Amino acid sequence: MLVSCRRLLTALLQAQKWPFQPSRNMRLVQFQAPHLMGPHLGLESENGGGVINLNAFDPTLPKTMMEFLEQGEATLSVARRALAAQLPVLPRSEVTFLAPVTRPDKVVCVGMNYVDHCKEQNIPVPKEPIIFSKFPSSIVGPYDEIVLPPESQATDAMAHVAGFTVAHDVSARDWQTRRNGKQWLLGKTFDTFCPLGPALVTKDSIADPHNLKICCRVNGEVVQSSNTNQMVFKTEDLIAWVSQFVTLYPGDVMLTGTPPGVGLFRKPPVFLKKGDEVQCEIEELGVMINKVV
Repeated sequence: MLVSCRRLLTALLQAQKWPFQPSRNMRLVQFQAPHLMGPHLGLESENGGGVINLNAFDPTLPKTMMEFLEQGEATLSVARRALAAQLPVLPRSEVTFLAPVTRPDKVVCVGMNYVDHCKEQNIPVPKEPIIFSKFPSSIVGPYDEIVLPPESQATDAMAHVAGFTVAHDVSARDWQTRRNGKQWLLGKTFDTFCPLGPALVTKDSIADPHNLKICCRVNGEVVQSSNTNQMVFKTEDLIAWVSQFVTLYPGDVMLTGTPPGVGLFRKPPVFLKKGDEVQCEIEELGVMINKVV
């Protein structure tokens, strides 16, 4: 197996807009140490130097970068004070550096964004950004090992399923079919494009998840009608397959496909418009009702 590596410029985004206040040598890190419980926030004293424990300087600070970024200027000002306070520095040899951010909501990547990379592949320079994603579970620390994937192994996949619910996989077909190199990601992932519900029905409440009627109505008209017995890959097969290359966590959601009748493939094609009401129903699981605005 060949594994390629790239030097990438990574941007970490904060929830609040911080006013620009220059900070001398502000190098925020997440780290662990044998004498500390769990991850901590720190400042790298210099490039390649030791670590100042921000949580020791101010115990009210959050201990993860995600929480730190969510609080914006309030926490950054504490870090500035710590930087100016000439605090003790933990030797680099005594700490383990974690990734600066772990389990972010999303990891957005840009492909074909270097002219020379396009030239080496003899392809045109894109006219708009080409976007793909990585799962948050792919993140490891700056000095951790990169693990080659093992061969497929059988697993008791259904033992890891909490239950089933209804999902609506909304798609922006213009983005999916004509933009971004015809990748699926952008057309599928606009905000509000994945209604879920109304309930998580535990697997022991369903006689057979692979024999349920499934239906979609638009403005009361049935546009999709099938049965989950038509699924090519059953739930356990999908979990066994996906778990080969990504770690599945409690609360992860897997959308297992859509039956025929999709608007794009109708003749003529039919697309949702403002004011439409969509009902998605699966036998024993319930009905979702979502209005297009």
